[in-house]
Amino acid sequence: MATHKVLAKKVIEIVNRKYNANITFSDVQIKKTLPEFKGDLTVVVFPFLRYSKMNPVQTGEDIGNALIDELNEIDSFNVIKGFLNLALKNDNWGETLNKLVANDKLGQLNKENPNKLIVEYSSPNTNKPLHLGHARNNFLGYSVAEILKASGEKVIKTQIINDRGIHICKSMLSWQKFADGGTPDSEGLKGDHFVGKYYVEFDKHYKSEMDELIKNGLTKDQAMQEAPIFKEAQEMLKKWEQGDPEIINLWRKMNQWVYDGFESTYKAMGVDFDKLYFESDTYLLGKKVIEEGIQKGVFHKKEDGSVWCDLSDEGLDEKLVLRKDGTAVYITQDIGTAIERYEEFKIDGMIYTVGNEQEYHFKVLFLILKKLGYSFFDGLYHLSYGMVDLPSGRMKTREGTVVDADDLMKEMILSASKATEEKGKLEGYSKEEISEINRMIGMSALKYFLLKVDPRKGMVFNPEESIDFNGNTGPFILFNCVRTKSLLRKYGSEDYISATFSSPTEKEKELISKLSEYEKTIQLAADNYSPAIIANYCYDLAKEYSQFYASHNILNEEDEQSKLFRLNISSQVGRVLAKGLQLLGIEVPDRM
Repeated sequence: MATHKVLAKKVIEIVNRKYNANITFSDVQIKKTLPEFKGDLTVVVFPFLRYSKMNPVQTGEDIGNALIDELNEIDSFNVIKGFLNLALKNDNWGETLNKLVANDKLGQLNKENPNKLIVEYSSPNTNKPLHLGHARNNFLGYSVAEILKASGEKVIKTQIINDRGIHICKSMLSWQKFADGGTPDSEGLKGDHFVGKYYVEFDKHYKSEMDELIKNGLTKDQAMQEAPIFKEAQEMLKKWEQGDPEIINLWRKMNQWVYDGFESTYKAMGVDFDKLYFESDTYLLGKKVIEEGIQKGVFHKKEDGSVWCDLSDEGLDEKLVLRKDGTAVYITQDIGTAIERYEEFKIDGMIYTVGNEQEYHFKVLFLILKKLGYSFFDGLYHLSYGMVDLPSGRMKTREGTVVDADDLMKEMILSASKATEEKGKLEGYSKEEISEINRMIGMSALKYFLLKVDPRKGMVFNPEESIDFNGNTGPFILFNCVRTKSLLRKYGSEDYISATFSSPTEKEKELISKLSEYEKTIQLAADNYSPAIIANYCYDLAKEYSQFYASHNILNEEDEQSKLFRLNISSQVGRVLAKGLQLLGIEVPDRM
């Protein structure tokens, strides 16, 4: 079977030779032939008319005849208006399938000069547990990193842990005031849940104090700044930055509770990191860079002592980089972190996986790094993703009305357990096997649902819809992947390897064509930082295979050569689905 690349190369050669043109790959459009027309691949002829000086049909026939003469894989052609439909010789389908079989590095692309890239994701605050939004962030960042690795790049997975700042002090102050010395163990809570409880408690008291001040005549903005509990938190932040031993010890103790909680959540999510950065370290470098930037004229200090960067020349406004009391803001540590990472790894680029509410922040960060003279700013990219809502509406962190990531994962696994029990899918398995399979099914439902949508779009997560074994879901793809394994086990031999067939059906051709697109799909997903491209490819392949399985005899096929050919196709479908799901962070059981 002529691959898109081989066919495009030959079309370029023919058009340039016949019409004295100078077209390139960007001028050649090759698509799958529409079902209502005869053919396998279609070349769009319109871009060549300016060179051929002929009408679309004449140009298509001219190129088609040359392809028949010069490309052995082409069997016949027809021209419909400006579309050249090419039918491929049947023996090419078997050859294409066996090239996939022989490629022991299928799905791992090679690059002569790979880029060294950092992918940042998760990057939580240490004042609360991870929630549904963090789940999308983690699954998205992890998957993008794996896809970039598969495309041949060198990737370092990182996170910046936001372990300092006013929000952290709010949890610490609340614990001092309301916990009565309690600990995660004494209250029977995971450490991150325990600390998050006191963050919510702070907000309740903060709002109460604000309401009282507003009743006494202050505006809302004034009340926000004058509430006693907020002032105490600000004072605690100053003491922290001054190195107060008591505050530092409390900070270390409470952060460790959170880190222990995060560790178990990441393990359940199936994500990992190559390098961790802590805001408590990098903000110091950021402050140093800002002091140097003042001398260079990049930043200016106002009368109240606050430091700003004027970005009006770039169509933006002024950006605060240090508060008047000398304490750092988010962008302070982001400047320090970016510089530290570059100096440590000499990276070519960095992808920040952060929600779209921070688009302005990253635009400012990249411009500041440019003003500071760092050339690596060209390789910085904000992977801006949409927020996740629920059918019931938006989540609100401070009020404690969030969907906790730990609870969500448990609920998805429980839903998988109920679904498999109702369908009787796991009868005869041990309790341990059933538990592990249900874990994989539940997590596949969650990950796939959050990744199948283009990252830039907001989405509504529907747990019930995500677990459906018959829809555009993780469990549906998982089931068809496992079905191929079951089929090959039942056959009990590897005679099918490299089996070919001279008369494949249309559905068999469609499956082989889809399989041959896998590596091109990886590159497309890498270029767009979009796991959704891999997710939807896997769904399309699983759907094609499900239809093939329903309409074709496989183990009961009387013609032995046809049976082996179909087993060979099934084997490659299972292989490609497993590889694609792996890029999404989804595990595949042997049975289900």
